Amino acid sequence: MLPKMVRPDSKGRITLGHLADGVSSFSITETSDHKIILEPYTEIPASEKWLFTNKKALKKVEQGLKDAASGRLSDKGSFAKYADDDLE
Repeated sequence: MLPKMVRPDSKGRITLGHLADGVSSFSITETSDHKIILEPYTEIPASEKWLFTNKKALKKVEQGLKDAASGRLSDKGSFAKYADDDLE
């Protein structure tokens, strides 16, 4: 990968453009030889954090995604019988 040159504006800011797509924050590290390393982070909603702390559930989701990608899925029919029409 070839390095890109960026120039800070008068306030010291640089624009990352498409490099920041899907990124909510960056961790920044300055090395002893003055290199700056940005590590991108993507935050998840608190309501979804449980999946990443439940190894068994996460493995099942990952396996399901692999199965879907490889076409190893079967049609189990509709989930309509489980719908609760009284929910608001």
